[in-house]
Amino acid sequence: MDSEHHLAQPPGRPHVLHHVDRRTFLRVAGVSAVGAVAAACGPGGPSAPVASTSAPPATTSGPPATRLPTGPPNWDDLRTQLTGGLLRPGVDGYQAASHAFNPLFDTNNPVAVAATATVQDVQACVKAAAGRVTIAARSGGHSYAGYSVPEGGLVIDVAALNKVDIQADKAVIGAGAKLKDVYAALGRAGRALPAGSCPTVGIAGLTLGGGIGVLSRKYGLTCDHLSSAQVVTADGKVLTASADSEPDLFWALRGGGGGNFGIVTELTFDTDPAPNLTVFSLHFPAGSAADVLTAWQQWIAAMPPELWANLVLSGGSPVQCRVGGCYVGGASGLNTLLNNLVTNTGARPTQWTVKSFDYLGAMNYFSGSSARQSFIASSRIITSPVDAAKVVALADGRPGTDLLIDGLGGKVAEPAKDATAFWHRDALASVQVYAPATPKNRSKVEQSVGDVVAGLAAAGAGGGYVNYIDPALPDWKTAYYGDNAKRLQEVGKKYDPFNVFRFGQSVQS
Repeated sequence: MDSEHHLAQPPGRPHVLHHVDRRTFLRVAGVSAVGAVAAACGPGGPSAPVASTSAPPATTSGPPATRLPTGPPNWDDLRTQLTGGLLRPGVDGYQAASHAFNPLFDTNNPVAVAATATVQDVQACVKAAAGRVTIAARSGGHSYAGYSVPEGGLVIDVAALNKVDIQADKAVIGAGAKLKDVYAALGRAGRALPAGSCPTVGIAGLTLGGGIGVLSRKYGLTCDHLSSAQVVTADGKVLTASADSEPDLFWALRGGGGGNFGIVTELTFDTDPAPNLTVFSLHFPAGSAADVLTAWQQWIAAMPPELWANLVLSGGSPVQCRVGGCYVGGASGLNTLLNNLVTNTGARPTQWTVKSFDYLGAMNYFSGSSARQSFIASSRIITSPVDAAKVVALADGRPGTDLLIDGLGGKVAEPAKDATAFWHRDALASVQVYAPATPKNRSKVEQSVGDVVAGLAAAGAGGGYVNYIDPALPDWKTAYYGDNAKRLQEVGKKYDPFNVFRFGQSVQS
């Protein structure tokens, strides 16, 4: 459920980040002060696992369930089974523990929040609540729709399942690990994994939706590096999904969205040697946005996969435009490619920045503050170049609204569209529509974002990215999954026949 991330960005781009006060939560739940500090989410925080994610052997034995249990969960009994603890409404610490990243969902009231520190904790939660109340797993809490804090449901917080173990070219990572800690561990080991940029996004949700980031064009999506996943299914069993074990489930977990098929507790990835990177940021003069977008679409399609770039349109009058990204290589080779873009735009940048970093330094460059933000967001996908003037017009007169256009192609496009659940293999770019909002102006901002999303479709950008999940997106199932939607529904019925993991945009909805 905790399946979204705000994509990598040069400084100045709005960040969708998460900072939940888990110290209060974990103290009340019975976790030691050391564990609470280790689990606290903040920039530069320690990368200290607080619990092992080891689990009993995977099994599919036993007869299938024929019906769901009835009656309310026995919360007192569940509390005694949990290593981490259980918080209910009215208990000190519940309010903070029930919050996701986006304050717009602070009014959501889960019936309970479970702090899980072991796989057995997750199993106990599923067995206690399956079929009785809505269940949602939460790691970073970045669900753009607030699905990770269901009203009247059970939040299974997996943040303490946060180990990051680098073993040669493999990375074994707990589902609760945040990207800042994943990158720190990889950097120390001289390894790399293509992923997002927001430091507090959970690795599990990012991967399950696909995983777009600044190295995608060179190395592919995060989900393309997944070699196996440990999953607690709706019947409380622990399965290992890989190419050789539960292959249907493994297929679905690579781009089928978080929260649909079970609760992932651990992921194993193939990693690459960490490259040196050159980052860049170009700011273009007012009035040039349409020319820059026209040139950028042709340029990014022709670029080698070593270069990743995004284009940000900042709403207002006039619309502001900047291009940023990174290059697997040195400044000399990058500047040649950037000169090509500038020549084709016909506009000289007012600011031109190029800097070289090692892998970890570049990941830190693209990350930002961990402060909570209130916002409304959605997405579209560009498959073929769109009318730039129409797109820029959508941002005109909308101060605060950003259109963040992130280049795809390269390694992302190599697998067939049905090789994994991630459908948008042929995409030129994704477009995220982001607008700050408050409870007071929420409806107005939702309408504005919806108008932009509709305008993007009219300009030729259809589809959508499930990690930018949007309850108001028209025909969302086809938008996210294309022709893969039918198979995803079938996998959902196979592993969750009673639709235990249902939510507003689950694949079985």
